[in-house]
Amino acid sequence: MHAADNLADAEFTNGPDYAPAPETVIRTNVPHGQLYEFTMDSHESRIYPGIAKAQPGIVPYQRKVCVYVPQQYVTGTPAPLIVVQDGMGYTGLLPVVLDNMIADRRLPAMVAVMINSGGGDAQGSERGLEYDTISGKYAEFIETEVLPRIEKDYGVTFTKDPEGRATMGCSSGAAAAFTMAWFRPDLYHRVLSYSGTYVNQQSPTNPASLHGAWEYHEHLIPGSNRKPLRVWLQVGEDDLGNQRDEASLHNWVMANRRMAAALKAKGYPYRFTFSLGAKHCDGRVKKQTLPEALEWLWAGYPVN
Repeated sequence: MHAADNLADAEFTNGPDYAPAPETVIRTNVPHGQLYEFTMDSHESRIYPGIAKAQPGIVPYQRKVCVYVPQQYVTGTPAPLIVVQDGMGYTGLLPVVLDNMIADRRLPAMVAVMINSGGGDAQGSERGLEYDTISGKYAEFIETEVLPRIEKDYGVTFTKDPEGRATMGCSSGAAAAFTMAWFRPDLYHRVLSYSGTYVNQQSPTNPASLHGAWEYHEHLIPGSNRKPLRVWLQVGEDDLGNQRDEASLHNWVMANRRMAAALKAKGYPYRFTFSLGAKHCDGRVKKQTLPEALEWLWAGYPVN
C-alpha cells in the first residue's frame, strides 16, 4: 500500500451536477501523442475464433484497436501501458487527458491500448464471452495476440513490470479489467472501473464460479489473500438494476458497493465513488472524474 493511501478516506459521493475536468480540453501548447488504428479479424485469433452458430461453423467478427503513443516515448524503452476495454469509445477523451497530464508530469508517459470486443453484448455474445468470463483467458489474449502485434507494427516496447500496467473499462469492460488483474497479477496491478458488471452475467456458466462476477465480492475477494492490486471503482445512483433485489444477482449498485466493502475488508488500496443522479457508464461522470482517477491509480509510479 502506498503511504498516501488512507482507507478511512477511500469513499466519495459526487454529483448530481457534473462538468468536464479541465484536463479533458485539448491544449495546443503540449506534445500530442500519435494514434494508430488497425483491425483484428476473428480468423486470426487462436483464443477467440468466434461464437459457434446453432448450425456448424463460426461467426466471423472484427474488432478495432486504437493505440495511443505519447510523443515523449523513447523508442526501445519499456513503456507503461493501460489497456482499455470497449476502447474505441474512449479515443476522443483518453488521448486528450493523457496528452495534458503527461505534459504536466502528473502521469507517466504511457501507451494506451484502446481495444473493442468481438461484438454483441451479455450472455451468448462474443463480448460477453470475452468480458464476463471469470478466468485468465482474456488477459492471455491481450498478452499473446494483441500486445506483440502492436510492438511489432508500431515500434513500441511494453514494460513487463505489473506496477507499470493498468486496465480500464466500463460495465462488462470494467469487469474484464478487474478479471485481468485478479487472475494475472503478474501482469497488471492497477484497475479503473466505471459501472462495473460485478453481477451474474457469465456465459457459458462455469461450475467454479456459478454466480459469475458476483463471485468477486461474494467469495473470491473475501476468501483469498490480498493481491498487489490498486482499484478505482465508480457506480451511478441510477445504474442498472438499482431496484432489483439481491436474489437477482443483477443489481449494479449493490454489486459495486459490495466490491468496495470487500476490498476495504482486505486492506486493498481502493477508491469508490458513488455518483448521484448518474446512469450506467454516464459520460458526464467520466469526463469529470477520469483525470483524478488516473492520477490516483498511478500514484507511486515514477514519472520520467
